[in-house]
Amino acid sequence: MRWLMLYARSRQVPASLAAVVVSAVTVAVLARDGGEGAGPTGPGLPVLVLAAGAMAFSVGLSGQDLALDRTAAIRWAPRRAAHVLFAGAVVAAVLLTVQSMGEDRANLAFVVRDSAGLMGLVALGAALAGGQYAWTLPFAWLSYALFAPPATSTPTQVATWMLLPPGTAAGTWTALVLTVAGTAAYAVAGPRR
Repeated sequence: MRWLMLYARSRQVPASLAAVVVSAVTVAVLARDGGEGAGPTGPGLPVLVLAAGAMAFSVGLSGQDLALDRTAAIRWAPRRAAHVLFAGAVVAAVLLTVQSMGEDRANLAFVVRDSAGLMGLVALGAALAGGQYAWTLPFAWLSYALFAPPATSTPTQVATWMLLPPGTAAGTWTALVLTVAGTAAYAVAGPRR
Protein backbone atom coordinates (compact mmCIF):
# COMPACT_ATOMS: atom_id res chain seq x y z
CA MET A 1 0.00 0.00 0.00
CA ARG A 2 2.96 2.28 0.54
CA TRP A 3 3.78 2.29 -3.19
CA LEU A 4 0.26 3.55 -3.89
CA MET A 5 0.76 6.51 -1.55
CA LEU A 6 4.12 7.28 -3.10
CA TYR A 7 2.63 7.06 -6.58
CA ALA A 8 -0.25 9.37 -5.61
CA ARG A 9 2.11 11.95 -4.15
CA SER A 10 4.46 11.80 -7.14
CA ARG A 11 1.51 12.36 -9.48
CA GLN A 12 0.18 15.27 -7.40
CA VAL A 13 -3.11 13.49 -6.71
CA PRO A 14 -3.82 15.24 -3.37
CA ALA A 15 -3.38 18.70 -4.92
CA SER A 16 -5.45 17.72 -7.95
CA LEU A 17 -8.21 16.35 -5.74
CA ALA A 18 -8.25 19.55 -3.71
CA ALA A 19 -8.53 21.60 -6.92
CA VAL A 20 -11.41 19.43 -8.13
CA VAL A 21 -13.33 19.79 -4.86
CA VAL A 22 -12.72 23.54 -4.64
CA SER A 23 -13.82 24.13 -8.24
CA ALA A 24 -16.95 22.00 -7.83
CA VAL A 25 -17.96 23.70 -4.59
CA THR A 26 -17.21 27.16 -6.01
CA VAL A 27 -19.37 26.59 -9.09
CA ALA A 28 -22.15 25.13 -6.93
CA VAL A 29 -22.11 28.14 -4.62
CA LEU A 30 -22.04 30.62 -7.51
CA ALA A 31 -24.85 28.81 -9.31
CA ARG A 32 -27.06 28.41 -6.25
CA ASP A 33 -30.60 29.56 -6.93
CA GLY A 34 -30.73 32.83 -5.07
CA GLY A 35 -33.70 34.48 -6.72
CA GLU A 36 -32.76 37.24 -9.14
CA GLY A 37 -29.69 36.65 -11.24
CA ALA A 38 -29.81 32.89 -10.81
CA GLY A 39 -27.45 30.93 -13.03
CA PRO A 40 -28.45 29.13 -16.18
CA THR A 41 -30.06 25.72 -15.97
CA GLY A 42 -28.32 24.26 -19.05
CA PRO A 43 -25.46 21.77 -19.08
CA GLY A 44 -22.79 24.49 -19.14
CA LEU A 45 -22.07 24.54 -15.40
CA PRO A 46 -21.73 20.77 -14.91
CA VAL A 47 -19.52 20.59 -17.99
CA LEU A 48 -17.41 23.42 -16.62
CA VAL A 49 -16.92 21.53 -13.33
CA LEU A 50 -16.05 18.31 -15.17
CA ALA A 51 -13.60 20.06 -17.48
CA ALA A 52 -11.96 21.88 -14.58
CA GLY A 53 -11.62 18.56 -12.77
CA ALA A 54 -10.10 16.83 -15.78
CA MET A 55 -7.69 19.71 -16.28
CA ALA A 56 -6.73 19.60 -12.60
CA PHE A 57 -5.85 15.91 -12.84
CA SER A 58 -3.88 16.50 -16.05
CA VAL A 59 -0.86 17.79 -14.15
CA GLY A 60 -0.31 14.34 -12.66
CA LEU A 61 -0.16 12.51 -15.97
CA SER A 62 3.58 12.97 -16.17
CA GLY A 63 5.96 12.13 -13.39
CA GLN A 64 8.87 14.05 -11.98
CA ASP A 65 11.37 12.22 -14.17
CA LEU A 66 10.20 10.80 -17.50
CA ALA A 67 13.42 8.83 -17.99
CA LEU A 68 12.86 7.10 -14.66
CA ASP A 69 9.27 6.28 -15.64
CA ARG A 70 10.39 4.80 -18.94
CA THR A 71 13.15 2.63 -17.41
CA ALA A 72 11.27 1.35 -14.37
CA ALA A 73 11.01 -2.40 -13.93
CA ILE A 74 7.22 -2.30 -13.61
CA ARG A 75 4.66 -2.34 -16.41
CA TRP A 76 3.37 1.20 -16.79
CA ALA A 77 0.54 0.65 -19.28
CA PRO A 78 -1.97 -0.80 -16.77
CA ARG A 79 -1.06 1.81 -14.17
CA ARG A 80 -1.44 4.67 -16.64
CA ALA A 81 -4.83 3.39 -17.82
CA ALA A 82 -5.99 2.92 -14.23
CA HIS A 83 -4.81 6.44 -13.37
CA VAL A 84 -6.90 7.98 -16.18
CA LEU A 85 -10.00 5.91 -15.39
CA PHE A 86 -9.70 6.51 -11.63
CA ALA A 87 -9.30 10.27 -12.16
CA GLY A 88 -12.42 10.30 -14.35
CA ALA A 89 -14.36 8.42 -11.68
CA VAL A 90 -13.20 10.85 -8.98
CA VAL A 91 -14.18 13.90 -11.04
CA ALA A 92 -17.63 12.42 -11.67
CA ALA A 93 -18.07 11.43 -8.02
CA VAL A 94 -17.13 14.90 -6.78
CA LEU A 95 -19.63 16.56 -9.09
CA LEU A 96 -22.40 14.12 -8.15
CA THR A 97 -21.65 14.56 -4.44
CA VAL A 98 -21.67 18.36 -4.59
CA GLN A 99 -24.76 18.25 -6.79
CA SER A 100 -26.60 16.04 -4.29
CA MET A 101 -26.32 18.82 -1.70
CA GLY A 102 -27.99 21.38 -3.93
CA GLU A 103 -29.80 21.63 -7.22
CA ASP A 104 -29.66 18.66 -9.61
CA ARG A 105 -28.27 20.05 -12.89
CA ALA A 106 -27.00 16.89 -14.60
CA ASN A 107 -28.02 13.26 -14.44
CA LEU A 108 -25.69 10.29 -13.93
CA ALA A 109 -25.45 9.32 -17.61
CA PHE A 110 -24.46 12.86 -18.59
CA VAL A 111 -21.81 13.10 -15.86
CA VAL A 112 -20.29 9.68 -16.62
CA ARG A 113 -20.18 10.32 -20.38
CA ASP A 114 -18.60 13.75 -20.09
CA SER A 115 -16.18 12.80 -17.32
CA ALA A 116 -14.92 9.80 -19.29
CA GLY A 117 -14.66 11.74 -22.54
CA LEU A 118 -12.85 14.67 -20.95
CA MET A 119 -10.35 12.42 -19.16
CA GLY A 120 -9.72 10.61 -22.45
CA LEU A 121 -9.12 13.99 -24.05
CA VAL A 122 -6.69 14.93 -21.27
CA ALA A 123 -4.87 11.60 -21.66
CA LEU A 124 -4.61 12.18 -25.41
CA GLY A 125 -3.22 15.64 -24.68
CA ALA A 126 -0.61 14.13 -22.36
CA ALA A 127 0.44 11.61 -25.00
CA LEU A 128 0.67 14.29 -27.70
CA ALA A 129 1.99 17.32 -25.80
CA GLY A 130 3.16 16.10 -22.39
CA GLY A 131 1.60 16.32 -18.96
CA GLN A 132 2.22 20.04 -18.54
CA TYR A 133 0.14 20.82 -21.64
CA ALA A 134 -2.45 18.03 -21.37
CA TRP A 135 -5.08 20.54 -20.23
CA THR A 136 -5.03 22.40 -23.55
CA LEU A 137 -7.13 19.91 -25.53
CA PRO A 138 -10.16 19.88 -23.20
CA PHE A 139 -9.86 23.64 -22.69
CA ALA A 140 -9.86 24.34 -26.43
CA TRP A 141 -12.67 21.89 -27.14
CA LEU A 142 -14.83 23.25 -24.33
CA SER A 143 -14.18 26.82 -25.45
CA TYR A 144 -15.33 25.98 -28.95
CA ALA A 145 -18.34 23.98 -27.74
CA LEU A 146 -19.59 26.82 -25.55
CA PHE A 147 -19.57 29.31 -28.44
CA ALA A 148 -20.39 27.00 -31.35
CA PRO A 149 -23.62 27.36 -33.29
CA PRO A 150 -26.52 25.07 -32.33
CA ALA A 151 -25.88 21.40 -33.00
CA THR A 152 -28.04 20.61 -36.02
CA SER A 153 -25.77 18.37 -38.08
CA THR A 154 -23.57 15.45 -37.11
CA PRO A 155 -20.29 17.42 -37.34
CA THR A 156 -21.63 20.14 -35.04
CA GLN A 157 -22.96 17.48 -32.68
CA VAL A 158 -19.50 15.91 -32.55
CA ALA A 159 -17.98 19.35 -31.92
CA THR A 160 -20.42 20.05 -29.07
CA TRP A 161 -20.65 16.49 -27.70
CA MET A 162 -20.11 17.54 -24.08
CA LEU A 163 -23.18 19.80 -24.09
CA LEU A 164 -25.59 17.35 -25.73
CA PRO A 165 -28.25 15.43 -23.78
CA PRO A 166 -27.09 11.99 -22.58
CA GLY A 167 -29.15 9.97 -25.07
CA THR A 168 -27.62 11.60 -28.16
CA ALA A 169 -25.72 9.06 -30.25
CA ALA A 170 -23.12 11.52 -31.58
CA GLY A 171 -22.30 12.71 -28.06
CA THR A 172 -22.04 9.21 -26.65
CA TRP A 173 -19.89 7.88 -29.50
CA THR A 174 -17.59 10.90 -29.46
CA ALA A 175 -17.03 10.54 -25.72
CA LEU A 176 -16.45 6.79 -26.09
CA VAL A 177 -13.92 7.23 -28.91
CA LEU A 178 -12.08 9.95 -26.97
CA THR A 179 -12.01 7.81 -23.82
CA VAL A 180 -10.70 4.69 -25.55
CA ALA A 181 -8.25 6.46 -27.89
CA GLY A 182 -6.89 8.82 -25.24
CA THR A 183 -6.52 6.19 -22.54
CA ALA A 184 -4.90 3.71 -24.95
CA ALA A 185 -2.48 6.31 -26.36
CA TYR A 186 -1.46 7.46 -22.91
CA ALA A 187 -1.20 3.93 -21.50
CA VAL A 188 0.98 2.66 -24.35
CA ALA A 189 3.10 5.72 -25.20
CA GLY A 190 3.07 7.56 -21.88
CA PRO A 191 3.45 11.31 -21.64
CA ARG A 192 5.46 13.09 -24.29
CA ARG A 193 8.75 14.60 -23.19
